[in-house]
Order: sequence, then structure tokens, then C-alpha cells
Amino acid sequence: MLTTSSMPTAGAATVRDASEDRNPGVPLDLDWVRRVRVNRSAAEFRAHTLARRRSVKAEWQAGWLLRAVTLTDLTTLAGDDTPGRVRRLCGKARRAVRADVLNALGVPPEAVCAAAACVHPAMTPTARDALEGSPVRVAAVAAGFPSGLSPFGTRVEEVREVVAAGAQEVDIVIARDAVLLGDWERLWREVAAFREACGAAHLKAILATGELGTLAKVAQAALVAMMAGADFVKTSTGKEAVNATLPVGLVMARTVREYFRATGHRVGLKAAGGLRTSRDALAWMVLVKEELGDAWLVPELFRLGASTLLADVERQLEHHATGRYSAFHRHALG
Repeated sequence: MLTTSSMPTAGAATVRDASEDRNPGVPLDLDWVRRVRVNRSAAEFRAHTLARRRSVKAEWQAGWLLRAVTLTDLTTLAGDDTPGRVRRLCGKARRAVRADVLNALGVPPEAVCAAAACVHPAMTPTARDALEGSPVRVAAVAAGFPSGLSPFGTRVEEVREVVAAGAQEVDIVIARDAVLLGDWERLWREVAAFREACGAAHLKAILATGELGTLAKVAQAALVAMMAGADFVKTSTGKEAVNATLPVGLVMARTVREYFRATGHRVGLKAAGGLRTSRDALAWMVLVKEELGDAWLVPELFRLGASTLLADVERQLEHHATGRYSAFHRHALG
């Protein structure tokens, strides 16, 4: 796990309310970054026992799953995406669970929607138009997604373009070579430039944790991204061989917690890639509740990035409502 030596020497700032302003970033503190240590075996043990230690059953499980829907970034990032597919996805995001299921649970259908719809840059105007008047936010990937290896100026300009096209949230991917080489100054400068290019749009920094090599590198990358002003740190692009894992989530959550204790600024956490079942969603929610507290279990501070997860959550909710499991194909993905 992260050790106390990874904390900065300065005293913790005054605790802030979750509704206060977004993370403004802080100057790069290389001493803090270099002090980060992670006990891998302890982190893996803690992560794998979390879900078993807290069991969510019966109507409580239905409540948790309804909350999971509101935390979901419904996503389509395929090479063959079309405007029609994006409009269907946005329609599903607006009415994320079938009305008959919600009515049976005593929940108003209009009260449950996804947190955001996440699309490719070219599909941003389509998503903006489809979600107009809805609480569902428009999110777009940018900055050379998924590799992050485009020229730096091109990556910054892409961020500006998706914001101009209507993106309210921008999921940028960091340059993994900067992490692997320990070039923290470059990583801070790049993420800070993306943050500036976002303007009022919120910035999610994708770490692509499956390509960073060690849990310590994950913690350091998350810390530097937060110092540079990231509003969220996100596990994966969904394109890596290894995506969101609970040990990675634990390390990122504890880094978020230490950053909050040191600066008073809350930063969000997003799990993405490989989340397919209700059990996955509940495990991540338990992790966030245990490590960060209830204040983080809101769309402003925690997201589940998924494309197929929602269908399984809807199946489980229908089971709570009717006592029967339906076929997976009966629940539209978007």
C-alpha cells in the first residue's frame, strides 16, 4: 500500500465540501513524487478481500445498482462508430433502465440516467445534439487516444476542438513513455496544457495503467496528473491488454485520498476497461466507499466507464423487480 512517507511535508489543507470548486492543480513537487512507495502484495490482498468483506444483498443491492447506473459513462469507441450508433447510445444514456423495471421498483423512470456518454472526437457534435436538454454530460476522448503518441501540439489542439464541439468532459490519455522514463516534469507540463485547453470542461487523465509496469508508477502518474490539475484520474483506455483491476483501483484511490489530505482538493476516480458485470460495478463501489468514503460515490467524483456493463445491471434490477432473470439480449446496449 502507499506509505505515509509519500505524503508531502507540508500540513494538510482545510477539508473542503464535495460541492466546492474543481481541482486547480498545484506546482510539481518532485520530492513528493519520489517518496511514493507501494507494497504490492499488501495492495493485492486488500483489494481482493474488499468485496468479500462487504456483502450487498436484497433491496440494498438494488439501491446500489441504481446508484451504479447514475455513475456510468456509457461508451462507444469503436472504429466503425456511426452517428446512428451514437444517437442510440445517447438515447440509452438518457433512459438507462427500462421504464417498466423502474416502475416495478417504485422509481420514477426520468430519475435514472447515465452520468455521461463518451464518444470519439468526430462524434462529439452528434452526442451534443442527442443529449441537449438532458442531465447526461457529453464526454469525448482526445489527445491522441488511445496511444497518446501524436505530436504534442496536435494533441492540445484536439482537446480544444472537442470542447468547441460541445464536450463537457474530455478524457485525455497521458504519454506513457514519460511515466516509464520518470520524466515527471514533461508529464506535468502536458497535463497542465490539456487542462488549460479544456477551459470549463472537466479533464479526465487516462493513465493506461496496464502499460505502466508497476503499482508505484501508477501512483506516481496519478499524483502528477492531479498536481497538473486533472479533475479525474482514470484507469484505462479499454484498449490495453490489462485494464481496470482492483489493486490498481486501490492504489489510485489512496493516491487521491493523500492528495486530498495534502491540498484540500477532491479529485475523481474513473474505472474503465473490462467492467462487464454487476459484480464488477459493486466491487468498485465497495472499494471507493471503503477507501474514499460516501462523499466520492457521486457522479462528480466517481465513474464507471463501460459499454456492456449496463445491460447486466439492468438484468439484475429486473430480477429484483420480478424475481426472474431475463436474457441478456433483451436489454439494449444503446
